[in-house]
Amino acid sequence: MSDERNSPRRPQVFRLDEANITLAPPEMAEVEAALPVPVPPKRGWGLSLAGLFWSALGGVLSLAAYVGLSKLVEDLYARAPWLGWVGIGVTALLVIAAVLIVAREVAGLSRLARLDDIRDRAERALAEDDRPLAEGVVRDVLKLSSHAPTLARARMDLEGHLSGIIDGADLVRLAERTLLPALDAQARQMVSDAARNVSVVTAVSPRAAVDLAFVLYSAVTLMRRLAYLYGGRPGTLGTFRLVRHVLGHLAVTGGMAAGDTLVQQIVGQGLAARLSARLGEGVVNGLLTARLGLAAIAVTRPLPFTALPAPRLSDVATGLMRKTEEEETVASRRQ
Repeated sequence: MSDERNSPRRPQVFRLDEANITLAPPEMAEVEAALPVPVPPKRGWGLSLAGLFWSALGGVLSLAAYVGLSKLVEDLYARAPWLGWVGIGVTALLVIAAVLIVAREVAGLSRLARLDDIRDRAERALAEDDRPLAEGVVRDVLKLSSHAPTLARARMDLEGHLSGIIDGADLVRLAERTLLPALDAQARQMVSDAARNVSVVTAVSPRAAVDLAFVLYSAVTLMRRLAYLYGGRPGTLGTFRLVRHVLGHLAVTGGMAAGDTLVQQIVGQGLAARLSARLGEGVVNGLLTARLGLAAIAVTRPLPFTALPAPRLSDVATGLMRKTEEEETVASRRQ
């Protein structure tokens, strides 16, 4: 008997209209509803250890800078009063410049965070068909596109249709079709040009260190240009955050996207085996730059791709191998 109680119960099939089926009384449901719901424990610390460490380090460095500057001004006063006043003036300029730099970096980070916030709210408006949320998203996108004078006519058309669209999802799609096609075309051209330049330089460059430096410089510059195009305008710290965001997007979406049509053409048809080592490096680096550019578009674009098709690797890397072969032929003839 004990073995039957301890053994797991097997699944059973029954009909609800059978006579021997009994339902639990309402009192049991009330008891179950009164049971406490488990709540996840709260964190005991409002600040993480890493945040506490960096905050303390910043405070120590600030105190050290203050003590050093005050000591410098005192020494200048001891030598001559006019040197002390010069030291105070230079210190004031240094503090003002530091405050302006910090303000610029904070503004750059907030602009990138605003892009993420608009895109997240747009995805929620599309999923829930929320009209007020979609209208707020569209107005934020209109503000972002105010830096582009070429989109003035598109902004006027979209503002004229704001009150006429009832569904929130349709409003977001209308904003995407109205405002973003021109910016998407420029973004694809930027990615294509960067991939072609990287492939050519890698194919003709004799130094691996030069290739690596140029690929990194081109990739970071491309990310910054795409962010500027869509209204992000990151600073130095914002650029580091943008690079981390793009790499995280690549990790989530599967890296180089081996299933893309262009990669299938290169690998599946055996084109990579017929390429020289230098030309092969150029093609691979160009494809890597193009893939980073596509990830940067997905990260910096304020609206997700719904009404418009997302660019593929074959769209931005068309003619990459042909252009690289031509440049290698010209370089070999010159040598």
